[in-house]
Amino acid sequence: MKTYTAFAQEMWVASGSRAEIVAALNAMPDLPRADDLLVFDDEDGRQIDVDLRETPEPEAPRGRGRPSLGVVAREVTLLPRHWDWLGEQSGGASAALRRLVDAARKAEGDGAVRRNAAYRFLTVMAGDRPGYEEAIRALYANDRDRFEALGRPWPRAIRDHAIGLAWG
Repeated sequence: MKTYTAFAQEMWVASGSRAEIVAALNAMPDLPRADDLLVFDDEDGRQIDVDLRETPEPEAPRGRGRPSLGVVAREVTLLPRHWDWLGEQSGGASAALRRLVDAARKAEGDGAVRRNAAYRFLTVMAGDRPGYEEAIRALYANDRDRFEALGRPWPRAIRDHAIGLAWG
């Protein structure tokens, strides 16, 4: 399930699904400025816009047949020898490519993705705070202890959410 986190200025308001975030924000009193309210995608750390008038969409009835798996067809350009090799793999070219991508993602781990998400979040929420640049260096060096020490003067909610994004 995709999750989001909302902040009102320096305060951690809520984390959860998009519908949960909308409900939590609608339950809050109005803020003096709309830009005091920020919502972030927890997967990539990017700031997103949320329409507080959103209502959860009802689930569509499930039809017969194969379930939708979110598969997207795109073009891939390969040399003939690559196509030959893929054609010889069990399950065909698409299945072989999916296995190769999954293996590569597993080998690299999700550390880089998590650090990038934390970086994007921190750029918005802590970019003007003391120790930010050194903390980013510690983040990318995977030095959690140094990161925590450098982030100690920051609001706890910001520091803790960044740690959660970067190190789980």
